[in-house]
Amino acid sequence: MESPHPRVVEDCLGILQLFSDGSISRTHDIQFPTKVEDDGTAVWKDCLYHNQRNLHLRLYKPRSTPAAALPVLYFFHGGGFCVGSRTWPHHHTCCLRLASALQVMVVAPDYRLAPEHRLPAAVEDVLSSLKWLQQQALLADGGGDEWLREGIDFGRVFVVGDSSGGNLAHHLAVELRRGSPELAPVRVRGYVLLAPFFGGVVKTESEAQGPPEHFLNLEILDRFWRLSLPSGETSDCPFANPFGPSSPILNHINLDPIFVVVGGSEIMKDRIVDYFKRLKKIGKKVDYVEFQGEQHGFFVNKPTSQVAHKVIEEINNFMTKTFL
Repeated sequence: MESPHPRVVEDCLGILQLFSDGSISRTHDIQFPTKVEDDGTAVWKDCLYHNQRNLHLRLYKPRSTPAAALPVLYFFHGGGFCVGSRTWPHHHTCCLRLASALQVMVVAPDYRLAPEHRLPAAVEDVLSSLKWLQQQALLADGGGDEWLREGIDFGRVFVVGDSSGGNLAHHLAVELRRGSPELAPVRVRGYVLLAPFFGGVVKTESEAQGPPEHFLNLEILDRFWRLSLPSGETSDCPFANPFGPSSPILNHINLDPIFVVVGGSEIMKDRIVDYFKRLKKIGKKVDYVEFQGEQHGFFVNKPTSQVAHKVIEEINNFMTKTFL
């Protein structure tokens, strides 16, 4: 006889649980393996960017403001579209580090999570966060947030996305096209995809045969897709597979430059390499760097490490080259 109590049918790291009756449980009492590392070189505050959805973002800027106007760098957190927040310690430390090291204004928006809000909800939200910036730019002389009223270069915006955030960065690049004309006077100059979370029905060699990582394995990847994709869709749908059968054909879509970063020991490595090669083959401006021996999340999980410093150098080089 079946128990009258609902049973857990999906469990995401103990943070999110889906029960047999369709109910969902989220815990906010998370024992994070890392704590915030704040050396005082950057400051931050939270802002509401979407009233109806009660969505917030976090602004970061260098404590010592340089003479030149600050570029803007968006940071989209990862979490398989199901978990994660701008407030998580490693995300917060990462953004503090980016603001200070790159001398930029970092904008780190939260977005609606699955399975309560399946894709394309997250895509809609990150686009809304950029349109929020557009409104700030239009109000720069007479209103808007005080941190954005002056000393900000709205014509030099970059988007950085980690894991599922990298997936979102790709979709924004396709949606906004080269020059992001619908966001004027805001202009996105380039996209940095840190181990973007893409999928596909046919598994790659590194997915099917590669050893599981410390924080990630194929079972977790598949669970994230089951919970985040629209009902009835497979991982070949456009939100998961940028080259799936019904995905936009990118050959004739003008894209801003894209920079792909991956760890050499990631189970998603083969899929990410394929993404880079396909974009390169059809003539897109795309760069790629691989960090040997590193696993998924190596930059975000340890943003003050020596390898993270190298990633920041690579991002800085990309930003400089892209703006020339």
